[in-house]
Amino acid sequence: MNYPKIILKKGKEISLMRKHHWVFSGAIAQMDSDLESGQLVAVYSSRNTFLGIGHFSHGSIMVRIISFKEEQIDLSFWKKRIQSAYELRKALGLINNPETNVYRLIHGEGDLLPGLIVDFYNGTAVIQAHHVGMHAHIQEIAEAIQEVYGKDIQGIYDKSSETLPKNLGISSNEWVWGQASTDLVKEYGATYKIDWEKGQKTGFFIDQRENRKLLASYSKGKKVLNTFCYSGGFSVLALLEGANEVHSVDISPKAIELTEENISLNLQIQGSHESKVADVVKYIREIGDDYDLIVLDPPAFAKNIKARHNAVQAYKRLNAEALKKIKSGGILFTFSCSQVVDKILFANTITAAAMETGRKVKVLHHLSQPADHPINIYHPETEYLKGLVLYVE
Repeated sequence: MNYPKIILKKGKEISLMRKHHWVFSGAIAQMDSDLESGQLVAVYSSRNTFLGIGHFSHGSIMVRIISFKEEQIDLSFWKKRIQSAYELRKALGLINNPETNVYRLIHGEGDLLPGLIVDFYNGTAVIQAHHVGMHAHIQEIAEAIQEVYGKDIQGIYDKSSETLPKNLGISSNEWVWGQASTDLVKEYGATYKIDWEKGQKTGFFIDQRENRKLLASYSKGKKVLNTFCYSGGFSVLALLEGANEVHSVDISPKAIELTEENISLNLQIQGSHESKVADVVKYIREIGDDYDLIVLDPPAFAKNIKARHNAVQAYKRLNAEALKKIKSGGILFTFSCSQVVDKILFANTITAAAMETGRKVKVLHHLSQPADHPINIYHPETEYLKGLVLYVE
């Protein structure tokens, strides 16, 4: 092991000793002046005690630790980490599950690999590197995935061009190995088409799997509004569980097209479905008062701390409109995936929205991300999805 050395200021080693993965620029006392973003570096305390190995980058977070041990970062390392993540998903019942063959394999710091996302879609692994250092290992990562999965993997696709800075020259997504045998997946028996090449994220919002299942349990005989519907995940499962009528709304024509296709793939659906291309923030003001169930699952309104105040106001306005309009005895599923809006702030924001309406509101469930998006207990930033299920009188 011979990586460039970074020395921290006195006392700045505490977070790393607690297994937090980030080293901020203000913590660094000494480093080589010619370090480039993506290089592997070894981090030491002011007393020259080894703390970890990570990827360097110029910016606020200067090192993302991928190992707290002195070890070589080679194929053996990647295989060990990916095998560990695989074993967790196996324990969760997600490996070789005929009813659900889409799940997250690697969830960044949650699986001790900052900057790496790997989602599994019925034989295809889709990789998104969020850091140039992680992307530099993509061939080793792909090889390790092949060794762990064996015959159960048919293709590995790199979708990192959307998550890495444009000046790195990674201008297009590509197959790292193999090809997909299908773009259809199963989730709790429902069928979905996945567009990992042009779709959002890696192609599907896997993190809402358990929340979709919960919504379905409330859907029988109901009229449902699914806003920010993307590919229609909530809509499909609601209809499969007996919803009478579902309306899906998204500002993206491509999303509505995908929703319609996913509805048509599930031939056992009996209820009626309508979809509409519209700006949900404006559309929600015009809806009627006869919806039994409403889903509010907007994109991240705040992607950094500076945008948090405006995001909170946007969440409040959106939820207040839904709470005003929903039928008496109706149920609202409301979410935020903004990491900088924590679950307490989100709950307080929804409370403020409820107070504005004057309606009686009860909390039925506190929602989060599923277990294949594990929250690292030492790195709380891995918890990002939060939601509430509200009963409105």
